Amino acid sequence: MKVMIVGGGIAGLVSAIALHKARIPATVYEAADYGHEGVGAYLTVAVNGLHALKAIDVDIASLGGFETPRMALSLGSGLRLAEFDYGPVTADGVRSLTIRRATLYASLRDEALRRGIQIEYGKRLRYAQRVTGGQVRATFADGSEAVGDVLIGADGLGSRVRALIDAQAPRPRYVGLLNTGGYARGIAVPGAPGTMQMIFGRRCFFGYIPHPNGEVLWFANPASKREQTKAELAAITPAQWRAELEALFAIDDTPALDIIRATAEIIPPWNTYDFPTVPTWHRDGMIIIGDAAHATSPSSGQGASMAIEDAVALAICLRDGADVEAAFARFETMRRERVERVVALGKKAGDGKTPGPIGRVLRDLILRWVFSRKSTRTKDDRAWIFDYRLQWERAV
Repeated sequence: MKVMIVGGGIAGLVSAIALHKARIPATVYEAADYGHEGVGAYLTVAVNGLHALKAIDVDIASLGGFETPRMALSLGSGLRLAEFDYGPVTADGVRSLTIRRATLYASLRDEALRRGIQIEYGKRLRYAQRVTGGQVRATFADGSEAVGDVLIGADGLGSRVRALIDAQAPRPRYVGLLNTGGYARGIAVPGAPGTMQMIFGRRCFFGYIPHPNGEVLWFANPASKREQTKAELAAITPAQWRAELEALFAIDDTPALDIIRATAEIIPPWNTYDFPTVPTWHRDGMIIIGDAAHATSPSSGQGASMAIEDAVALAICLRDGADVEAAFARFETMRRERVERVVALGKKAGDGKTPGPIGRVLRDLILRWVFSRKSTRTKDDRAWIFDYRLQWERAV
């Protein structure tokens, strides 16, 4: 079997590494003519995603980043609601890891290259179809072609592979939030290093994580009912965007305003999306994984982990399947219910970030009531997310 992977981000690289462990040759085709260095802000890989990486012999310690095993919730008034473990600390000592996206990409790319995996840049997929003999032929914008038994679309939210599998596939759902963030320096903030501080502000949601090196990583989710175009977002100057963020947090009794002011360069805003469901994941030797199949709002904290799980699960299914279509069907059976449940959870969490003035008052009252009763609950209602384990040695 020969596999073509379209997309050289996290999902694509983990797919290639997992397939290599399964002794299935794969080549990664990345549309950009360079790697993902410097792309994106930071993300958190939860313990379920880290254990999927461990299953394919990726050294977690080599990834960089820092452990973030705790989360604290507060209101814009400064009232602390709760602090709790962000996922379990597992028996083998694995804790959730926060890492710059570019750093994680570089670590995975280097691991793929170390294993002898071929990565080709400047290969933007134009078309793909099944040809005589049951193989898939991929045609790229530069006029080149490649042929394989399987084509994996790890090409993200705007997936070309998704459109080739199903021309009627739904477009991503805009969730009413913008995303932005940055890195503050030279400022002391409340909270221990590695504890995520999540604040339901009066006008905007804000989160920050003190880094052990003294940096403060932060993000904000300004509400925007209308989906803005790329041109509209690009037209916002850095000074305008800084002023808008400062105005949003000026009435809160939190560190948000000071953190923003201590940030030399704020990441420009971008729209936030998810996929409630994508009806068709595979057809004619092609399949989509990660954000191409089930993008989840950042509010879930599981986007990277779901993509990593997908990549490892698909490698197991291709390794053990009687044929490609049987492997694809088994993969969908393993993954669809779980990922769509995570997407729904992320949407619910995101909805709590966009209330109007009256809704915000009601939200804060409900949060205060819920967390006043939290200590009486004995079961973590998120355990089904974090406790999930892919068993590499177990045949499917």
